[in-house]
Amino acid sequence: MTYIKGNRPSDHGILICDYGSQYTLLIARKLREIGVYAEVIDGVSEEVPHDFDCIGIILSGGPDSVNESAARLLPDWVLASKKPVLGICYGMQLLVNILGGTVRLGEKREYGKSRIHATSQFGAKELFAQLPEKQTVWMSHGDDVESLPEGFAAFAYTEDEVVCGIAHKELPYAGLQFHPEVIHTDHGTSILKNFVQNICNHPCDWTAPCMISSLSEQIRDTVKDGKVLLAVSGGVDSSVAALLLTKALNAQQVVCVLVDHGMMRKDEVAQVSESLRNLGLQLEVLERSKLYFDALSGVVEPEQKRKIIGKLFIDCFEEFAKQGEGYTHLGQGTLYSDVIESAGHGAGAKVIKSHHNVGGLPERLHLELVEPFRFLFKDEVRVLGKALGLPEFLLNRHPFPGPGLGIRIPGEVTPEKAKVLQLADEIFINSLHSEGYYDQVWQAATILLPVKSVGVMGDNRTYQWTCVLRAVTGTDAMTAKPADLPLSFLEMVASKIVGQVDGINRVLYDVTSKPPATIEWE
Repeated sequence: MTYIKGNRPSDHGILICDYGSQYTLLIARKLREIGVYAEVIDGVSEEVPHDFDCIGIILSGGPDSVNESAARLLPDWVLASKKPVLGICYGMQLLVNILGGTVRLGEKREYGKSRIHATSQFGAKELFAQLPEKQTVWMSHGDDVESLPEGFAAFAYTEDEVVCGIAHKELPYAGLQFHPEVIHTDHGTSILKNFVQNICNHPCDWTAPCMISSLSEQIRDTVKDGKVLLAVSGGVDSSVAALLLTKALNAQQVVCVLVDHGMMRKDEVAQVSESLRNLGLQLEVLERSKLYFDALSGVVEPEQKRKIIGKLFIDCFEEFAKQGEGYTHLGQGTLYSDVIESAGHGAGAKVIKSHHNVGGLPERLHLELVEPFRFLFKDEVRVLGKALGLPEFLLNRHPFPGPGLGIRIPGEVTPEKAKVLQLADEIFINSLHSEGYYDQVWQAATILLPVKSVGVMGDNRTYQWTCVLRAVTGTDAMTAKPADLPLSFLEMVASKIVGQVDGINRVLYDVTSKPPATIEWE
């Protein structure tokens, strides 16, 4: 991954050198949460970021051993910069090795939670300021430090007396054998904050007003007197992007397009349209449900359904764009996590996903891209949305797939099935709200299975569809666990669905984690 240049929302912050840890992005997210702008770069890159005022450098963990010939090394510019450096796990071992210490294969590998204790050494005073002497941290290493480089001292140890915290006596260099960025480390956020404030001597100045001001200026510099075309879905990213673009420019310069493919939630098109227009946004709704259902007729293969829905979206969007005049830019709610993953986050890692939403539209329409959230995480977008006045209905909305209910109907998608699923889904989502569970769940879905079963309603025999309720907890789409919803709540929802939705007589609850299952069924 190369260093991402230009159009960043801050001209100063912390650089995180990535050495392949699965937690690298968490470091950046944690720093942003405590009010410090941070960016991830390739740990072995020899490219010095001249256009960015680096206040400190963090070396991430990784799967390598510094004693291997193919181990990733520290670029010369890191220490030559004279900036504060914090090495985490492999990053600490790398710092020790390059400065003349030694790292050995540990006698006891440590993975998972571990108890550590700090000494009264100077390093503890900076990194562990106002924290308990003993605390629980998250370990993930096989090697450990055998001897320290000249000028360093250890200030923290595990219960087995393995060195897990080091600092230089004069230079602003420190290292941690554990991961402060994960939630399993009791005081990890405070440790990172102490690094910023006590070693980097920098304030936590990355705030919502700062973000809005910087992003608005960038948008105006990018678009100038042009005109932006932006697809919206009612999701958080596109809604906040539309609002920010409109406030930074004006309503005449931003046109939002909502494609109604007939597979959104019940009444969602009307609710989203009303909310966005009430905010002063210029919105066009394209009703294309018949076009979509006709194209999906007889199609049962999941990936084929996704491709049909995606292609039709591009076709509809392109048709609308060519009818207008003066469009110079195409807006998109691309997030920083999308950019990092598309670049192959982690040296040697596989690309997880490519940019989404607009396909090849920028080239086909000869428009420039404007991506205000290219350097932001989703939680930062929510912070922006709240500061900009986005309604709670849109701000706290669960993630919803672009193909909508089309991938929550295994088998052929028909208008009749979509209507049945909309009614069942409405009951489930409304019940989560009314019973106080909606904000405890990261994503909730109702799936209509192509399976019928026998049932009894009154004195009559029924033979109707089966639906599945799925609710998961998590912080992103990479991993998820089934939400621990009370059986009494699930029974209540099932009773309402069977009693009020003609076409469903059986309700199941999906208790599978991701992995091995995915969140969506298709």
